[in-house]
Formats: sequence, C-alpha cells, structure tokens
Amino acid sequence: MKYFFLLLLALFFGCFLIYPIAGLLGGAFFITDANHHTAFTLRFFQLLLENRLYRLCFINSFEIALLATAFTALVSVPLAVLFTRCRFPGREILRSTLLAPLILPPFVGALGLKHLFARYGACNLLLAKLGLLSLAHPIDWFGASGFAGIVILQVLHLFPIFFLTVSAALANIDPSLSDAAANLGASAWRRFVTVTLPLARPGLFAGACIVFISAFTDLGTPLIFNYSATVPTQIFNASVDPNGEQIGYAFVVATLVLVLVFFLLVRRFGETSAGLMPARASHAASEITLPPLAAWAATAAVGAFLFLAVLPHLGVIISSFAERWFFTVLPSKYSTQFYADVFTDGINARFVTNSLLYSSLSAFLDLALGLVIAHLLAREKFPGKSLLDALAMLPLALPGLVLAFGLLVSYNLRGWGEWINPRVDPTFLLVVSYALRRLPYIVRAAYAGYQQTSVTLEEASANLGAGRWRTFTRITLPLIAPSLIAGTILTFCFAMLEVSDSLILVVEARFAPITRGIYEIMGRPSPDSAGLACALGVFAMALLGGGLLLGSRLMGRRLGGFFRV
Repeated sequence: MKYFFLLLLALFFGCFLIYPIAGLLGGAFFITDANHHTAFTLRFFQLLLENRLYRLCFINSFEIALLATAFTALVSVPLAVLFTRCRFPGREILRSTLLAPLILPPFVGALGLKHLFARYGACNLLLAKLGLLSLAHPIDWFGASGFAGIVILQVLHLFPIFFLTVSAALANIDPSLSDAAANLGASAWRRFVTVTLPLARPGLFAGACIVFISAFTDLGTPLIFNYSATVPTQIFNASVDPNGEQIGYAFVVATLVLVLVFFLLVRRFGETSAGLMPARASHAASEITLPPLAAWAATAAVGAFLFLAVLPHLGVIISSFAERWFFTVLPSKYSTQFYADVFTDGINARFVTNSLLYSSLSAFLDLALGLVIAHLLAREKFPGKSLLDALAMLPLALPGLVLAFGLLVSYNLRGWGEWINPRVDPTFLLVVSYALRRLPYIVRAAYAGYQQTSVTLEEASANLGAGRWRTFTRITLPLIAPSLIAGTILTFCFAMLEVSDSLILVVEARFAPITRGIYEIMGRPSPDSAGLACALGVFAMALLGGGLLLGSRLMGRRLGGFFRV
C-alpha cells in the first residue's frame, strides 16, 4: 500500500509540477520550424536583452522588488525587535492585528487606495479642506505611472511575512549572548549590530527572499494601476496571445533563474552558527518593561502604522458601500446595492460560486494529498523520503505566475485532451494549481500533528490486535484532526484569493473565480464597476479573515511557520 501511494504521488507531481517546469525549459531553449525540426536556440533570451521594452520590464520589476524589500525591512525589523524584546500596553492585541494585511491581495487593496489617494481623492480633499493644500496643485501620491502605489501596496501587504520570519529568528537567539556583550561594555546599538543581527541573519535573508520574489512576481497590482512595463504583465500578455508564448517562455525561465539564485543566496549567506550556541534561556526573563511614557509611545506608533497598513482594507470597505462618492472626503450617499448585485446578478454570482467550487475541491484534494504525504514522512521508511519532502515544499518557493504559465502551455491540448485544456475549461487545472500552491500548508500542519502524536499509542493499538486501518481511524486520525482541519481551512481560504493562477488560467469570464472576476469587472465601462469589485473583495476578505482567525486558533503560533523558508 505504501508503494501504491508513492506511485500515485509520483504521477501527480510528475504531471503537474515536473512536466510543466520541463515544458517551460523546452519552450525557452528549443524551437520547432515549419518542417517540425527542433533545434536549440537562445534567440528569445537574446531578444529579452535587445528589446528596449523587455529590458525596461526587468528594470522596473527589479526596482519594485528592491524598494519593496528595503522598505519592508525598515518597517519589520524594528517591529520584530519591539515585540520580542519589550513589554508595552496592548502588545498581544497589536501582535495579532499585524496579520490583518494578509487577508487582502494588494491588487484588491489598490481599488480602495485609488479612492483615498487619487489626485482628487479623499486625502487631498481633506488636506484642501484643512487649508493645507491647493486643489490646483494636488499631491500625486502614486506618481504619474502608479509606480509608487505598487511599491506602497507591496510593503503594506508583505511586511507581516517579514515580521514573522524575523521574529522567529530573534526568538531563537540566546539572550545571554547579548547580556554578555552588555557586561563587556557594549552599547545597545553595538549589541544589536554585532550580536543580534548576525545571529538573526537566517530570518532576515528568508524574509527578504520571500518579499523580493513576491513583489517581483505580483501580477494583479500592476494590472490595476495599468502599469504594463513589468515582467509579470508581459507574462500575462503572452498567456492571452498564443503568438507571444515563446517570449513568455523566456520571461518565465528568467524568473525561475532569479528565484533559484535568491534561494541559493539564502542558503549561502543565510546560514548562521546558531547551532553552536548554548541552550536558549527564557526570553521572558530578558524582556524589558518600557517606562510608561515610552510604552504608550510605542503603542501609539504601532497603532498608527497599523492604521496605515489597513487603509487599503478601509478604502475597499467604504467603496463597497459608496453609492455616490465624487469630490467629497467621504461618500455622500451609502447603499448596499453593490452587495445585492454580487449575489443576485447571474454573472457576478457566478464569480462567487466558481470560487467556492474551485477552493472547496482544491482543499479536499490538499487534505488527501497532505495526509498521505505527512503519514509517509512521519511513519514510513522508504528510499527518496527527502525527495518527497522537497517536492511537497517546492510550491511554497515556486511563484504562482511560473506554475500557472507552465500549466497553461503544457496542457493546451486538442481532441481527447480538451477536458484538461484551460483554454476550453480551466476547472480541472485551476483545482490542481490551487491545491499545488497551498499543499505545503496542509503537509506542514499534518506533519506537525503526527510529530505531536506519540507512536507508542499506535504500537499499543497494534499489540491489542487492531489492524492498521482501525488504528489509523480510531487512534491517529482523531489526534491529528485539529491540525488537519486548520490546514484545510487555510488552504481553502488562501485559494479563494489566489491571483496569478486565476488571471492566467482563466480565459472566459464564465469560469472566472472572484479574483479574476474583480479584474473583469474593473474592465467594464461602468461607473459602478469599482464599487462592485470592492464588494466582491470585501466578501473574499471576510472569508479569508475568518479562516485565518479560526486556523490560527486551531494551530496556535505554528501559523507563522508557513511563511518561513
């Protein structure tokens, strides 16, 4: 039975992970002429270097990713130090609230920020009302091209991930090392630079890697800002234009190389000698209780930053209720009509039902795959165990943009294969891609459950004559059920707001999930399109927020472990 499951897993990963990646490499490096002769070529990569637009796309994507990473680090590192080393009022509540920006994709947040920070948006109108600004010369918060807006949204969305990785790294540092440096006369700043930062290097590199790659490969935000000169938008354009697939291959492979280089850098420079440190002392004993004035100042500063971080969410919520919002700080008339349109209009309601269908199927597929993989890794011995572990975790590091494009071009089949062709019906591949993208979540959750369940209980059941299936259903499964339920909830909720797969794999609007639906609605020439798109975003945001809250309560602090490299 063990080898039967291993064979099924090999077929699954081979068909939907290895084969698409191999197809991308083949499409980028080989070309077939009219006589069906295949030859090796580098002409598409040469075109990336020679074409001015393509060079500009790489430069812009690098700038967005670098700026987003730098500003995210400037925000997240002080927050991580503050929350791990200091006590101040409201610390635990604020720590939980820091995850709030994760419940809204940045491209949906862009809809809300446009109302707030457009040239004649709420912010400039408020400043003008206070006499601080002349509307003859309004502030262009996002820049003429929207570049600044993209960077801002990336920072506000991704800083919780950086915060989690750095906090985990700081929590693993023995506080006695800093105490020893203090006894030798080192100042607080010198201790931070020479002791804390070097030992926290794995978390810093891991967080920077995740943020950089996420910002570099984000597709939705540039599309909403109509900023087409980026690598993801060029890949998207290639996906909708069959004649542009070859250059799309080159863009995707270049992105894959970038991801590989970054993870090699993390392995090379992100390692530390932390394993040589003595056993960690309790951090609770080393935490500093800030003086009342400083403590309340810290609370106010974190609260003010969190207000800025949730501004995109507030903008989306307000826009979803705004029946009339023109040249006023706040809407002059509110209505729930947009929500009624979401659930009563046939086309809009289909976006919701499609998302629920795709996400539910992918969550059940993840549950089955994750349970089998976790059981094999935790309870069985077989050759290639480390390879199975690596394949299960690979989608966490593989950009969704890359996987989606690979699936699109690999299964563009005709005849008997039309049922799997995303250009005909994307349902099957959408479910598979959603499941692959979130499979590491359920595997980690289930594996943690197995680690917390003593194998002696299973051995005792076997000694009493129970078969393997009875032992699993009566002993193991009830004990790991909370972890499985939490992991399944998280995979379902994150699938609801998957962006890259939905935008690339869905061609026809009738198959669109919520994220693709929002993009379709924004393309309608209607004054109500923004409000309707925001209503869809609020629905998805509420669903994901509730799922994150429920999943985090079931899994405790292990939720943050999903975002570590």
